[in-house]
Amino acid sequence: MALAQRSRQQNFILILILGALNAITPFSIDMYLPAFPRIAADFNTTIEKVALSVSTYFLGYAVGQIIYGPLLDRFGRKPPLYAGLLLYIVATIGCFTSSSIEALWVIRFVQALGGCVASVAAMAMVRDFFPVEKSASVISLLVLILGASPLLAPTVGSFIVGWWGWHFVFIMLAVITAIILAAVFFFLPQGHVPDKSISLKPSPIIKGFKEVITNPKFYVFALAGSFSFSGLFVYVAHSPAIFMNFFRLDEKQYGGLFALLSVGFIGGSQLNHILTKKFSNQQILKTVLLIQVIIAVLFLLGSVQQWFGLTAVIVLLFALLSCCGITYPNAAALCMAPFSKNAGTASSLLGFIQIGIGGFISGSVSMLPFDAVTAMSCIMAVTTVVALVILLLGQNKIR
Repeated sequence: MALAQRSRQQNFILILILGALNAITPFSIDMYLPAFPRIAADFNTTIEKVALSVSTYFLGYAVGQIIYGPLLDRFGRKPPLYAGLLLYIVATIGCFTSSSIEALWVIRFVQALGGCVASVAAMAMVRDFFPVEKSASVISLLVLILGASPLLAPTVGSFIVGWWGWHFVFIMLAVITAIILAAVFFFLPQGHVPDKSISLKPSPIIKGFKEVITNPKFYVFALAGSFSFSGLFVYVAHSPAIFMNFFRLDEKQYGGLFALLSVGFIGGSQLNHILTKKFSNQQILKTVLLIQVIIAVLFLLGSVQQWFGLTAVIVLLFALLSCCGITYPNAAALCMAPFSKNAGTASSLLGFIQIGIGGFISGSVSMLPFDAVTAMSCIMAVTTVVALVILLLGQNKIR
């Protein structure tokens, strides 16, 4: 159904469902972060090893992107959504029953394979239901819903852990996803109709991915946006070690601080909603990325010189997450703009690049021979500089 033919209420419900789908993975990661010390104690391991369950989720999420893209184009949006969300629910219950840290790593990988269909489908359906000039604005609204999850998830997770134990966090995730699945079944339009001309054989699939990734607008904005956005992955995976180990905050303090920092990400995405009415997506991306580089380099210098305490770290992370909330919608909209028929393939490839880069980089933080804050600031500075260089070098190809 075209934008002009839908009422404002229908558009609101549509964006709400797409936002809920987009929030499944943030909830899957954020809700159990306050439980890291208890999981480590139960499995007789370290918080750093528990944090690897976030990295295995990122890995499964990246792999799943490639799987679902062609399926969403071939069979339409809803059948792959049903299959993926059901797999997610089963794997989430499996997390509840896991008896070792190694089992949790594996099951989280499978959980991500199922859950990643939600965000791939949501991004593709933005392209289905809204014109290109509106897509960045709509994505900003989705980011508002996505960004609200860190406000709620760690706080809710800390209460669940305190009352019933960490296992029940995963029961709550299964229930939430079952509700979203019901909303998809009853209220979400099909969007892209099944296209039997899209083959699921390896050769045509590879050809389809090649057509997308060789488009200069796609690979320049995908890589620049992914390196810029990777700071969020680094922060999410390593914030428990930084705030609960390094700065000695308890579970509830950490949950409240995580929610506070999420306001930065939400605020950035909503500021972008205003900026897109006055400036082009490319202008916003370039300007904010430059600001992000300056803040990240300052963060690194201060961490190396040990200038910063808890308050300064919070302020700098708030600013960096705000930049991520602005760069992400614009980079995603610019990536998806050239594609219509193969929007599912483009969306999945964008997700694979973004999550793959973010997951790999977040896993490398613990390998650096620095304290937690310095290691995180070092990675954030490097990735933002790389993002700006890619964007500047790629401008001529885009023109």
